[in-house]
Amino acid sequence: MPRIYLDYNATTPIRPEVRDAIVPFLNELFGNPSSRHLEGRHVKTKMEAARAQVAAAIGTDPERIVFNAGATEGNVTVLRGYHINYKEKKARNHLIVSTVEHPCIYETAKKMANEGYEVTFLPVNSEGNLDLDTLSAAIKENTGLISVMTVNNETGVIYPVKEIAKIAHDRGILFHTDAAQAAGKIPFDVKEIEPDFVTMSGHKIYAPKGIGALYIKKGRRLEPLLTGGHQENNRRAGTENIIGIIAMGKALELAVQEMANDRERIGALRDEFEQRVLTEIPHTKRNGGAANRIYTTSNISFRFVEGEAVQLKLDYHGIAVSTGSACSSGTLDPSHVIMALCNGDEEEAHSSIRFSFGKYSRKEEVPVVVSRLAEIIAQLRGFSPLYDKFLQQQKG
Repeated sequence: MPRIYLDYNATTPIRPEVRDAIVPFLNELFGNPSSRHLEGRHVKTKMEAARAQVAAAIGTDPERIVFNAGATEGNVTVLRGYHINYKEKKARNHLIVSTVEHPCIYETAKKMANEGYEVTFLPVNSEGNLDLDTLSAAIKENTGLISVMTVNNETGVIYPVKEIAKIAHDRGILFHTDAAQAAGKIPFDVKEIEPDFVTMSGHKIYAPKGIGALYIKKGRRLEPLLTGGHQENNRRAGTENIIGIIAMGKALELAVQEMANDRERIGALRDEFEQRVLTEIPHTKRNGGAANRIYTTSNISFRFVEGEAVQLKLDYHGIAVSTGSACSSGTLDPSHVIMALCNGDEEEAHSSIRFSFGKYSRKEEVPVVVSRLAEIIAQLRGFSPLYDKFLQQQKG
């Protein structure tokens, strides 16, 4: 049987329409868009058309879009460069980020704290949600930036970014949101949300890896992370990744067109899978509330087993899943996101698995995965001293 891929939050395959769109740029359209000759001008025209596609997907003007290498570069650029908007830079050295941000924000914020910045990490409740009163109470006179993601990459929880943006702006604070798991999947309009900065990633929406986009609101500035070139209107140096840019533009255009159908079809698969797992496999827990989650994601803890062992056994049987963010799965430390949800319970955090569905997920895959998963959990619990202890306690 073909392998079953349930790790779309980590990355997606390049869809055929996107692949077709970039083929000319692997052949005759090879010019550098900064060059003034015909070859360069032709490619620049195509690049600007792709910029317009990305801008249209989030309801903005093309000049507000900066292409880069991905959401990680965009996120770090914002955190490192936001202060240029303030006359007294050092007077705005307080950052507020949630405890469940992607590692590129979470780890950068921790590093900045060691460098002298003040950083407040906002907690979440057991369902992964933020309390807006707690956010408001965390604001100080020197708060310069609030950064909260739109959709959590591990649990799928959707955050109230519109409300957070208003809280920030009412206090004269900039707001940034990492929309890597949101753009192209759920409605996202910067005119409605009013963020100052937004980061996006191509490989989450069936474009290649190595391409991303950063939205910068009119009137806002960022100190460039990469300097030494005039590209991207002097906002990001380096020859543009034309192949990635063309691909991201096409992928986002298609994603917006197909969003409603994807939400209905993929959401039904996710819901059926989750309902069966929670019903048919005992001692399981969903991480993230039932409501207000994106339709692609299900994060489940399986008590008394190690998530890494479950992942490896599923992989052996042809099923690809994740124990958390792909950017941090190389470590044996428990996910900081799941740790935040379960009050630091390492045993529970270690037992979590993320299942993320996408465009090529199929209904017939659901019973196969649930059946194999039930077998693996039962097998691993048979070797678990924690499960033995639990059974003894149940017997009294």
